[in-house]
Amino acid sequence: MDPALVRGVALFVPVLVLMGLLRYRPPTPGEIAALILAISWNAVTLTGVNVLAIQAGWWSFAAEGGTFGGVPLDLLLGWAVLWGGVAVQALRRLPLPLVVGLAIWIDLAVMPLGEPVLLLGNSWLTGEAVAAAVALVPGLLLAHWTVTGRHLMLRVLLQAVLATGLMVALPTALSRVPDRPGWALGLAAQLMIAPGALVAAAVWEFARTGRGTPLPYDPPARLVTTGPYAYVRNPMQTSMAAAYLILGMLDVRFLIAAVVALSYGAGLAAWHENEQLHTRYGTAWIAYRSAVRPWLPRLRPFPGMQPAVIWIAGDCDRCSPVAAWILQRHPTALTVRPAEDHPDGIRRMAYERADGTRAEGVAAWAHAAGHLHLGWALLGWTLNLPGLNHFAQLCADTFGAGPAAQPARRPAR
Repeated sequence: MDPALVRGVALFVPVLVLMGLLRYRPPTPGEIAALILAISWNAVTLTGVNVLAIQAGWWSFAAEGGTFGGVPLDLLLGWAVLWGGVAVQALRRLPLPLVVGLAIWIDLAVMPLGEPVLLLGNSWLTGEAVAAAVALVPGLLLAHWTVTGRHLMLRVLLQAVLATGLMVALPTALSRVPDRPGWALGLAAQLMIAPGALVAAAVWEFARTGRGTPLPYDPPARLVTTGPYAYVRNPMQTSMAAAYLILGMLDVRFLIAAVVALSYGAGLAAWHENEQLHTRYGTAWIAYRSAVRPWLPRLRPFPGMQPAVIWIAGDCDRCSPVAAWILQRHPTALTVRPAEDHPDGIRRMAYERADGTRAEGVAAWAHAAGHLHLGWALLGWTLNLPGLNHFAQLCADTFGAGPAAQPARRPAR
């Protein structure tokens, strides 16, 4: 068969089928979000699977032009549309296990027909199983949970993995960055901690406080003005631009990416943000927008952020200096109260916010730092990164800052 025909069919058949399904039944905003996420997830993960397949001998490609790492981009895009677009549309009518089975069955039937562009090895079924496990199934689960509004934290986690792969890992792999000296890569990795902590805290704040995700078609249910949003309106876009500037020291092309990110954020994204949020939140959005800049962070947090209380034992020699230290920095929208007055009795320093957010120990201090100053807030967001928070608490407990033997209470009179 003509290789050009194979590549054309592999791309255009899934695309045309998806267009026909969308024309037949226009998607809802939630279904648009599901399609975007599933196609993007499959595009990123199938890229890695196909590069791995060539190295492992599962299959190979005989193609000239339009390739990445030896993988034809048209085949890759067609595969992503089939598993991330057509399969997601099938979820409208069919249960998830049946859609997974049909997608794998179609793939098993079609892949042997890919010669002479796609050359299967003896262990190609292993590669098919890996592709289904890391691309098809997670992509469909993410799409299904997005449409049904379930498993918010898992959706946010998968979106974060997808965004990191699509906007950082993949561009870095395509650039000259991996060829730089080890000391330069180490320095860049350390500098990336600040924007990494900022974006992680922003995503987490969207999910925990706003009960939504960063995707515009799957937004928070409430206006988020806490965490990084108390300092800057666009923390995710700001951190991404900062990350590109750091990577730009290793490959100048990332400087162009930073300009594109800033232009997008200042143009289309800002217009969409203002229109949607003004309609949804009215005067609350106007007050927030007038006080918090979109790109340049405030040094002190937004005064209108959700108020919070940090409970610290007053009769504890280790704890009372922490309370004094916080008060000396004139916290914004944060009240320091004695743990002895807590209605439930607590054994650790605790942070409680009006929107229901609660944390104890090191995490409580990390949240309280967000009420002080941008520098302390960055440290707090870093300490609250997954894994690092537990390690910091373990270290604190080891050095004597563990929970009290008994809940703090006022002595009886």
